[in-house]
Amino acid sequence: MMRIDAEAAQDAVAQADAGFLWDFWYPAARSTAIGGHKLVRAMLLEVPLVLGRTSEGRAFAMRDSCPHRGMPLSYGRLDGKVVECCYHGWRFDACSGQCVEIPSLSSQDKLKVERIFAGHFPCEERDGYVWVYMNAPGSKLPETIPAAPALTVFTDKYKITHLSCELPSHIDHGIIGLMDPAHGPFVHQSWFWRKRGSIHEKAKQFEPIPNGFRMSPHSPSTNSAPYQFLKKITGEPVTTTIDFVLPNLRTEIDRSGKLWFSSRATVTPVRRDLCRIDFVAAWNLFFLPVSIFRIFGKIFLRQDQETMIRQAEGLKHNPRLMLVDDADRPAKWYFALKANLIESRRTGAPMEHPMGGPVTLLWRS
Repeated sequence: MMRIDAEAAQDAVAQADAGFLWDFWYPAARSTAIGGHKLVRAMLLEVPLVLGRTSEGRAFAMRDSCPHRGMPLSYGRLDGKVVECCYHGWRFDACSGQCVEIPSLSSQDKLKVERIFAGHFPCEERDGYVWVYMNAPGSKLPETIPAAPALTVFTDKYKITHLSCELPSHIDHGIIGLMDPAHGPFVHQSWFWRKRGSIHEKAKQFEPIPNGFRMSPHSPSTNSAPYQFLKKITGEPVTTTIDFVLPNLRTEIDRSGKLWFSSRATVTPVRRDLCRIDFVAAWNLFFLPVSIFRIFGKIFLRQDQETMIRQAEGLKHNPRLMLVDDADRPAKWYFALKANLIESRRTGAPMEHPMGGPVTLLWRS
């Protein structure tokens, strides 16, 4: 019998401690969490942030630390334009981080207040989230910053909802769990979804896309009841397209006739040992109320969360890990994409994509 060498198979997994990916947008909070004169704490990539909204309605994100003595600015106050530190009253423009006043300065002091800045990050709102562009500490922002990710929708009128849960793991383990095609019949066993007895062989085609890969448009699995119900409603085939794009985005689009469902899941890095799934979905399925979807959506997220909590127990002991066969190929692509992007940024050379072209993967689920 051939022995599978775990040490050789875990090369990709060993990169789990390679660090965070900077110069990307990450969701920091729900838009509904900020407003009025409230200052809200958040943490992304182990960077403490303070979020708020100006009196003009513009969201902002600053490093949650006064450059004077390090007091968290979230303990201070917002007057609609300016964030004031609670320790010595230093005041900073909320949308630029520029210092506008130091109360302790006398008329004889020559310090140029306007040259002092609190840490500040670009901030945009999309799909009910406050997104923050996280550039590496000590680095300059790029001259051109792309727009924050937006959920794809196909009609003007649609329902939308948001769900989230925390995972006690490094973002890499959260991401490869998110894209893992083989855990469904075991983690998500439900009367409305799949059962272990429904496991069968599947073949899916994947293709490279910029900074990621796509599960090409295909007919959903016959052992997924919701897709089969949608087909019966419309009388037309259902097609599903799933994308993964660095640093952490998984999108899925399901279409059948004029009906559609679009979702995006992001695995948001909070600390090295903690990440968060932020899930948003939109649809024009007239028969699916938001309240019903949230019930089933919460069940799914809770199943994933419980699995990651249990996995964290094992990972504490630094076991050898393995990525094997086609079911783990998306995880290998993720680690290669991440490593190649880091190398490309280091050298300035074009990023090499780990996929040479379309490929068909086989697995059972």
